[in-house]
Amino acid sequence: MKCEKETMLLYAVTDRMWTGKQTLMEQVEDALKGGATCVQLREKELDEENFLKEAIEMKALCAKYGVPFIVNDNVEIAIKCKADGIHVGQSDMEAGNVRALVGEDMIIGVSTKNVEQALAAQKAGADYLGVGAMFHTGTKLDAEEVSREAAQEITAAVDIPVVAIGGINKKNILELKGTGVDGVALVSAIFGAENIEEECKTLKALSAEMVQA
Repeated sequence: MKCEKETMLLYAVTDRMWTGKQTLMEQVEDALKGGATCVQLREKELDEENFLKEAIEMKALCAKYGVPFIVNDNVEIAIKCKADGIHVGQSDMEAGNVRALVGEDMIIGVSTKNVEQALAAQKAGADYLGVGAMFHTGTKLDAEEVSREAAQEITAAVDIPVVAIGGINKKNILELKGTGVDGVALVSAIFGAENIEEECKTLKALSAEMVQA
C-alpha cells in the first residue's frame, strides 16, 4: 500500500488523554464513522505487550473501514501487527533504515520542519511527510512552530503528500489555505471533542475546502 494525497485529508492521531466516557477503540471508530482518512496509533507509556494487542485490534478496525493504519515510532510493533504504515520523527530511526526493516509495501511517514529534512526524507524513501507544529500545541510541549512560508517551501520542494500537524482545529484550519498541504493531522481537535463523529464530518469538510485553494 502506498500513500495517496487523499489519505492525508483527515489524519487522526490517537491520544488516550481523552478516554473515559469511551475507550480509545470506541473513539477511533467514531472518528472513522465521521470520515477520518487515516489513523495513527501513538502510545508513549504503554508496555510492548499491550501496545501490540491494541495495535492488532486497531488495525482490524481500520481495515473494516478501508482506512490505512499507521503506528507511531515503534517499527517492531508496526511489523508485528502488519500495520499499513509507520511514522517516525527526526530523532527516531532514519527512513532508509526503516525501509530496510519494513520492506517496500509499508507506508513510511517522516516528521519534518524544513526543506532540507523534507528532501532527505523523500530521498530515503518516505511516502509522506508530516510538517509542523503549524500552531501552538499542548499535545507535544517540545514542538517548535513551523511558519506558513516554511510549509509552502516544503510542499513545493517534494513530490510526496504532505500533512500539516500541530495545534490545528476548526477555527484555524483555513489559515493553511495556499500552503500546498494535502490535509491535516489532528489529535485534540478530534479526540477531545464531545461528539467525535460529528466533529470529524465538520473537520473533513473544512480540510477539503483548505486543499482546494
